[in-house]
Amino acid sequence: MANMKITLVKSLNGRNKTHIATANSLGLRKIGDATVQPDNAQTRGKVDQISYLIKVEEA
Repeated sequence: MANMKITLVKSLNGRNKTHIATANSLGLRKIGDATVQPDNAQTRGKVDQISYLIKVEEA
């Protein structure tokens, strides 16, 4: 199974509460935080919701 590296590049201040919760569920709390997640439907859904806040790369 492939993995993806997700990095938070924009601040969570003033964002929608559900988007903040989604970022936190991925382990992203501060700008520059990065995490490696499995490439599956659940992760893709989270990435699609907060795509304007993050950068995604193949891992």
